[in-house]
Amino acid sequence: MKYYNHLIILTIIFGLVACAFGVNAEYYYNNNEVEKLNNQVKDINQEIYSKKNKIKDEQNIQKKFASELQKKQFEKATLKNELALLDNRIKKTELDIEDLKIDINLTQLEIQKTESSIEEKNKDIHKAEDNLKTVLRSLYKEGDNNLLEILLLNENLSDFLSQVKYLEDVNSGIRKALQSLEINKSDLQVEKEVLAVKTEKLEDFKDSLDERLETLEAEKKNKEFVLEQTQNEESEYQKIIQIAKEEQKKAQQEILNLEYNVRQKLSSIEQNKIKFNDNGFIWPVPQNKITAYFHDSTYPYRHIFEHPAIDIRAKQSTILRSAASGYVAKAKNAGRGYSYIMIVHGDGLSTVYGHVSKIDVREDQYVTQGQRIGLTGGMPGTSGAGGFTTGPHLHFEIRLNGIPVNPLGYLP
Repeated sequence: MKYYNHLIILTIIFGLVACAFGVNAEYYYNNNEVEKLNNQVKDINQEIYSKKNKIKDEQNIQKKFASELQKKQFEKATLKNELALLDNRIKKTELDIEDLKIDINLTQLEIQKTESSIEEKNKDIHKAEDNLKTVLRSLYKEGDNNLLEILLLNENLSDFLSQVKYLEDVNSGIRKALQSLEINKSDLQVEKEVLAVKTEKLEDFKDSLDERLETLEAEKKNKEFVLEQTQNEESEYQKIIQIAKEEQKKAQQEILNLEYNVRQKLSSIEQNKIKFNDNGFIWPVPQNKITAYFHDSTYPYRHIFEHPAIDIRAKQSTILRSAASGYVAKAKNAGRGYSYIMIVHGDGLSTVYGHVSKIDVREDQYVTQGQRIGLTGGMPGTSGAGGFTTGPHLHFEIRLNGIPVNPLGYLP
């Protein structure tokens, strides 16, 4: 009789193992819960598919505006063309914003889907662990199932071998259950890592959205500023262009003269007592998107002057730091005109920081690499921005013996 009780117990345990560790969610949830989860994932997938199609449509429109924008940049400098160029920039930025909003929504949906998957796997794992504990408790409680006792309880060899086979099956089932449990835990860890990446991606999209919203505001103000300055008159626009060209020519000559004069002054200083050179240059503002490159053919104001710098996107009033140690050759505060800082370094190199909204250094001051020297600007109509600007950014030049060179060849 006791033999048959053991056999029944082992059969129950085997059944528990076989049922508990199939790693199938339908064993763990009632039908309503499974159906609800499946429908939720299905809806999310459908919405993701819809958003991706919308992104494709938006990208086609973007290409159209980008093409029109490029054409406008090469047309004659007239007020009409300038306003059309600004309108195109505004429309393109608005499309960028819509794209980012879709990206944000899409990423949020993907996060929601991943979170649902993590929740499902957590439930699978907890249920499997509970069932495994139940099986092991049963085996421990019936702890008289060692081979010697089974041999003594059985009257013949065939019965003994039959019961041993049950034990082997149970042990095999437990091993499979543990393996499945480990796989599920490993999958869960992967899902969590995916979730972390998507969450970080979402934050990046949100930061980009903030920047584009700020750019849009700047571009709209730029249009208002142009209209205000020109009174919507072509003749006034041409006057402003001429003044801007003359100011730019004067600034370039001023920088060349400053370079020569400061180096003459510094030649009498014992070089070994002054640190001019660091281990290369550092970014004067946090490394960000470059909105205009050195001698950029698509620069919006190339009809006024060749772009001798890179424009680095930076929010209005971002802290500005010296890219290397050196002497301040110029700290020009031009009110609402073009304000800039020029620093002379060793090896014939100098740097120019344009559209600054605040200056924290004085001329002839020695500054160290990374030292705060002011705040960035560029918002049209604000302090230091000047007459022609594309919005908040830093205009950054590196010069070799007074001649502008590509800063990207020197930055890390």
